Amino acid sequence: MDMKRRIAQHPVLGEIEKGRQVAFNYDGKTLYGYEGEPIAAALKAAGVMVHRYTKKGHSPRGIFCAIGRCTDCVMVVNGQPNVRTCVTPLEAGMEVRTQYGVSDKKDW
Repeated sequence: MDMKRRIAQHPVLGEIEKGRQVAFNYDGKTLYGYEGEPIAAALKAAGVMVHRYTKKGHSPRGIFCAIGRCTDCVMVVNGQPNVRTCVTPLEAGMEVRTQYGVSDKKDW
């Protein structure tokens, strides 16, 4: 993990307390983050900047507002689409997938 990319202060959640380091799955790869930090923070620290692609234009989206108001950071988490990763805490063993439109299936 690159500490230069790690989010330490969240605009809504405040200072991010580092829990224990945990593994989670991102698109078939094992990544690591800190339990309780936003999923988006763990992804950013691992260099993942694209969270979803829009259905209409297939445009990449990632963290934009970082406070749970927009939908740019939504991903499929544990099989559930449209999870706002900027405010959803990371847990050990989570299954996080890039979202294409409204699912994790690239249907175009």
